[in-house]
Amino acid sequence: MSLPKTLAEDVARNLVMVARLIDEDPEEAYAYSRIALRLASRVAAVREAAGFAAYATQKYAEALAEFRASRRMTGSVDLWPVMADCERGLGRPERAMAMAGEPEVQKLDKAGQVEMRLVAAGARRDMGQLDAAIVTLQSPELASNSVQSWTPRLRYAYADALLEAGREDEAREWFGKALEADKDGSTDASDRLAALDGVEFVDALGDDGTAEEDVADADDDDLDGPTDGPGKA
Repeated sequence: MSLPKTLAEDVARNLVMVARLIDEDPEEAYAYSRIALRLASRVAAVREAAGFAAYATQKYAEALAEFRASRRMTGSVDLWPVMADCERGLGRPERAMAMAGEPEVQKLDKAGQVEMRLVAAGARRDMGQLDAAIVTLQSPELASNSVQSWTPRLRYAYADALLEAGREDEAREWFGKALEADKDGSTDASDRLAALDGVEFVDALGDDGTAEEDVADADDDDLDGPTDGPGKA
């Protein structure tokens, strides 16, 4: 609204391309974000989009700078968790942990607070504090049977931490719970469960020369077939 109509339309087109491409082609999304940034660097939404595009391409210092700029413009705390995760990406988990204890966290909505918990647990793991990471993830949100947008990732992170700690049976249980909640395939919980059960997915060529997905069991040649379920590489 603050831009002339023609400029606003040009900026909007580039932001739309960022949103469309950021998951499938982060580098291309980043290129569009840079165009939008050149056109309208004083618009908070542009700085935020540029931050996410940089974050998706692991340009964490650049992403952090853009997120900070957006926050200065809006006064919003919504980007606090991803800013903390940028600190992790820059090899500064201690700073991420410090951010997890700041008053801004209390101003986040429930989804933001769960995201901050995930970042804090990741920072604990970065610092070699695996038991502390597991405790950090233990929360009412993890224990709840209610499925929210964050549920699959929270359960998955907990399962992954348990597995790293050598608690395989518990990890299998929580990967299963993550899979139950993951209707959109936002995690690769099904693949992790298959790996724990000794199932290996392989690509084979069909009679027509096209690739077909096949499955083999590392320990049992009599496997009936692949386990259905969503997964993400």
